[in-house]
Amino acid sequence: MVGRGELTDRAWALIEPLLPVSNGRSGRWRDHRQVINGILWKLRTGAPWRDLPERYGPWKTCHERLARWSADGTWDKILAAAQVKEDGTPVEWVISVDSTIVRAHQHAAGARKKGARFPATATEAIGRSRGGLTTKIHLAVDRRGRPLSILLTPGQAGDNPQLLPVLDAIRIPTPGPGRPRKRPDVLIADKGYAHDSTRALLRRRGITHVIPERADQIARRAAQGSSGGRPPGFDPALYRERNVVERCFNRLKHYRDLATRYTKRAVIYRGSLVLIAALIWLR
Repeated sequence: MVGRGELTDRAWALIEPLLPVSNGRSGRWRDHRQVINGILWKLRTGAPWRDLPERYGPWKTCHERLARWSADGTWDKILAAAQVKEDGTPVEWVISVDSTIVRAHQHAAGARKKGARFPATATEAIGRSRGGLTTKIHLAVDRRGRPLSILLTPGQAGDNPQLLPVLDAIRIPTPGPGRPRKRPDVLIADKGYAHDSTRALLRRRGITHVIPERADQIARRAAQGSSGGRPPGFDPALYRERNVVERCFNRLKHYRDLATRYTKRAVIYRGSLVLIAALIWLR
């Protein structure tokens, strides 16, 4: 019997073949499904690792497995496998991009820069904004609100500079031979991405975009008169579909350990997000 918030048989059938059989040191791992269910309990409740129920095994094993598979890309492999459908693509390539800020708990600060067991960055994606210590999650989703790529930056980072990295991180595998698909048919984003240079780059890539103009851009073009050019194309009906990315953020933040960042290492926090993103695809 599957407990609340635990892996379903359908999800486990996809995940199991992608997990390592041996840890290379002392033989076989502890039961993977038990450990992943323990990780999901921790992410869902936001409780300290030491409060992990005994039915999931030692808390150190669950924490170690989460950290190790975040660093070696195992969770990303699971997400990539979950994203493959019968035709190898999401249902429709209408992509929505946005970001959200997550408050970083005081325990998330102070990660070691030297001698770290797992990959470390200069800031660990923690910065200071009006809300204090924060991390910003940049997300791209398909037309049904399913995650395609996830990127972390410090909370004070701007949205527009991360648009292309988020798009470049999209790689939807195909069932057979061939390169993964990356380029969307349509990109929907808010005014935070309404830069002329960004629009020009999207046009060069052949990506139709639905991004509203900011008030200062409209006023500047009006002041230039006929030399200001025509306004960029904008489809208000299609723009209303941008809410799917907001709904995806809400799904991620149903997990209390993701709604507030307690993890010191950015790679582990991102791995947690990727794991839940894969489960969203498998629902």
